[in-house]
Amino acid sequence: MSETPTSAKTPVPHLARDLTVYLLARFVLVAALAVVLALVGVPLLVAVLIGLVVGLPLGLLLFRSLNARVTAGLARRNEQRARARAKLRAELRGDTTSDSAADAA
Repeated sequence: MSETPTSAKTPVPHLARDLTVYLLARFVLVAALAVVLALVGVPLLVAVLIGLVVGLPLGLLLFRSLNARVTAGLARRNEQRARARAKLRAELRGDTTSDSAADAA
C-alpha cells in the first residue's frame, strides 16, 4: 500500500514538465510560422493570426507524443483528486466502509 501513494505522487512533477514543454513547443511553432510569413512579406499581425490558425492544429499532429503524455498525466491527477475527494467525503459522513471501498477503487 505504501507503494501506491508514492507512485501516485510521482507523475505530478512530470506533468508540470511535460505541460511546460508542450506549451512552449506549440508557442515556438506558432512563432516560427509567423516569422516565416513575416519574412515573406505578410504584415506582422496577419502573420501572427495565420500562425495561430495553422500552428495550433499542426502542433496537435507534430507533438502527438507530448500531447499523449500531458493527457495521461492530467487523467492520473484527476483520478487522484477524485479518490481524495471521495475519501474526504466518506470521512466527513463518518462512513468507514466507504473509506475502504474508495481505497480499493
